[in-house]
Amino acid sequence: MTLSTSHRPPLADEVTAKLRQMIHSGEWQLHQRIPSETELIQSLGVSRGTLREAIKALAHSGMLEVRRGDGTYVRATSEISGAARRMYQDHTDEHILEVRLGLDTQAARLAARHATADDVAALRAVLAAREVAWNAADYEGWAQADWAFHARVAQASGNPLLHELYVSFGDVFHQDLLKQQRKGRLDGLTNEGHGAVVDAIEAHDAEAAVASVNQNLNSCAEWLRA
Repeated sequence: MTLSTSHRPPLADEVTAKLRQMIHSGEWQLHQRIPSETELIQSLGVSRGTLREAIKALAHSGMLEVRRGDGTYVRATSEISGAARRMYQDHTDEHILEVRLGLDTQAARLAARHATADDVAALRAVLAAREVAWNAADYEGWAQADWAFHARVAQASGNPLLHELYVSFGDVFHQDLLKQQRKGRLDGLTNEGHGAVVDAIEAHDAEAAVASVNQNLNSCAEWLRA
């Protein structure tokens, strides 16, 4: 983890990039407390001021959260995700759903064109786990599986930028799912936009995939208005 000494950018920028990489690589995981300031100073070989400048930059981007008297925690895995967390705090459930509509329909459309047999098998496995979690009243597990399904559709789209963008909203959409469940009267196993979209993807039917996503999200919109 020692930093290079020749032809490097400003040291604070290099430290920021190093810390960012620790998060991107998964070495520092979401919600985990990162090593102490003393440990990082020793391992990086930098001054306290340089380290604090780097942490401040990542905290400003939303990737880290400094808790006075407790430590510094990973709050997002990318700058996009960090920005999404902050932005979504200021928007309604309806606004979130409208963004989901745009992302989900495009992901489903492209997945119907590009998904492989392995993609379809993975999607069905995630839906099976989702059903088990819901029936066991494991709503945290259900929300994680539901989110994993949508992220996997985005991955199957074959567009890495769309997948990265979708994943960046993961924490926000996950919490929104749990909020919907806690309101009650939510059918957590509705097939529209889930099993139906997998069938459409497997059949390479882009129009049917988009239609099933629209039906599911429109039902969610009606539920929110009710």
